[in-house]
Amino acid sequence: MDGWLGVVIMVALGVGFAGVMIGLSILLGPKNPTPEKLAPYECGMPAVGDARERQSVKFYLVAMIFLLFDIEVAFLYPWAVALRDLGWPGFVQIVTFFLILLVGFVYVWRKGVLDWGSRRLRPASRKAA
Repeated sequence: MDGWLGVVIMVALGVGFAGVMIGLSILLGPKNPTPEKLAPYECGMPAVGDARERQSVKFYLVAMIFLLFDIEVAFLYPWAVALRDLGWPGFVQIVTFFLILLVGFVYVWRKGVLDWGSRRLRPASRKAA
């Protein structure tokens, strides 16, 4: 439990500081709400249309691929910290991991998921008859 005491103290300090700041802003902050202040903020623009607008599937594909390839950093950092202890077997494991990620990257690239703009269709090359 001695190792966790510092963590518990830091969490308590963080939660306590956040609570005190929120409490002070509620007590000391101005209280003059107007309809304009109570309206949802949309990047400085007035809200137009329905919030349940259909999104392109490409948006979701890009989001999932970002999450997939972003997770590699979560695995890469601990590996880099423990590299000296892992030795060659650890190096082979991370190279294998990156090769699997590379295969996935090439797959989504070939499927056209990473193409952002409209693709210009090239005329098919005609073979001389």
